[in-house]
Amino acid sequence: MRIAQISPLYESVPPKLYGGTERIVAYLTDALVRRGHDVTLFASADAQTRARLCATRAQSIRLDPSPLKSDLAAHLTLLHEVQRQIDRFDVLHFHIDLLHLPAFEAVASRTITTLHGRLDLSDLGDAYARWPQYPLVSISRQQRAPMPHASWIATVPHGIPAELYRAHPQSGEGYLAFLGRISPEKRPDRAIAIARRAGIPLRIAAKVDAVDQAYFHEHIAPMLDDPLVQYVGEISDAEKEAFLGNARALLFPIDWPEPFGLVMIEAMACGTPVIAWNCGSVPSVVDDGLTGFIVNSEDEAVQAVKRIPRLNRKSIRSVFERCFTADVMAAAYETVYRQALMESADLRAVGT
Repeated sequence: MRIAQISPLYESVPPKLYGGTERIVAYLTDALVRRGHDVTLFASADAQTRARLCATRAQSIRLDPSPLKSDLAAHLTLLHEVQRQIDRFDVLHFHIDLLHLPAFEAVASRTITTLHGRLDLSDLGDAYARWPQYPLVSISRQQRAPMPHASWIATVPHGIPAELYRAHPQSGEGYLAFLGRISPEKRPDRAIAIARRAGIPLRIAAKVDAVDQAYFHEHIAPMLDDPLVQYVGEISDAEKEAFLGNARALLFPIDWPEPFGLVMIEAMACGTPVIAWNCGSVPSVVDDGLTGFIVNSEDEAVQAVKRIPRLNRKSIRSVFERCFTADVMAAAYETVYRQALMESADLRAVGT
């Protein structure tokens, strides 16, 4: 198949540091190329890809040192270039939320739109109802809850390359890990409280966005004085394996409807169990009692920490390989693409 992958321009593909959507676009694109497809990636020029790269911006927005920039203008330029090359592709796979909906109505039946974010925002439901002709893909079944009647055609969980991280059959230094972003909905304060009560060191590898600076300084920074708590800062992909693989467990104490939670499968790839709140996509990702524990309170989380030795790290890695690799994800999307192409052909036949 001739496939266009249309990525957001906020981060490089894959991101140098933190970033989810562009990371998944990178993994999916490379997996599809390995599976023999003709893939073009529309992204910024700093992308690293096996596919043909169509760069519509010299640098990803986050890494651009210019103090003044327009993300809307950048994405409109991206869409113009996709539109200009549209006849080269069988399938257009969009990862930019709903920005393209007004511009590609004529070819909506041969597009796929994966929604990567939370969907409980005002106006989103009305917008997707306005353009029901676009086939939508969710990344967990829980993500669909705010829009159950949207034009869903599949749920495809995220995947990462099987070779990206090695399994660690035994935790090294035995600390608990928190990886991601410092923000109220990610609840690093819960992670700190759990570690303190369990008496086990906690390492926090996370970035702080500008919007969360006040939260960090007012609520989290004062908690970092505890000798059990170490704030590492933002880490790169190359550092993740050691950070996650040497951890006793990953703490994922979220307080929001997380659409997927990529860090959970990154931990599982290292054989590291996940202790996660029963929220958002967690029940779709964590197999309770096998790859980790799903909890509803700090008390339950502390008890789960004590039960970590019951889990088999090789079994956790096996679940990852069966369910959450980039190749598994790409195979699922192949099925989605074929379905879209068949339905598009049926629509053309009816039109004639």
